[in-house]
Amino acid sequence: MANHKSAKTRIKRNNKRNIINSARRSRVRTFVKKALEAILTANVEAATAAFKVAESELARASQKGALERHKASRIVSRLAQKLKALSK
Repeated sequence: MANHKSAKTRIKRNNKRNIINSARRSRVRTFVKKALEAILTANVEAATAAFKVAESELARASQKGALERHKASRIVSRLAQKLKALSK
């Protein structure tokens, strides 16, 4: 257990950030799932709209530190690849 004030403060702050980051990652997963479902339904307009929202959420999560930036980029790239294949 922490014995000095700064360590106790750090523990509280880490717990707060953990809750916020967990919520943000969960939100990102939801939007990615929605984008994948839209792509699977073969509706180009809905898939494009869902992709834009998912891309935005992924960028925000990586910017805020909830996701590693290369992971976010990889997910966006894979979604874009599937969207491009759908629109052909």
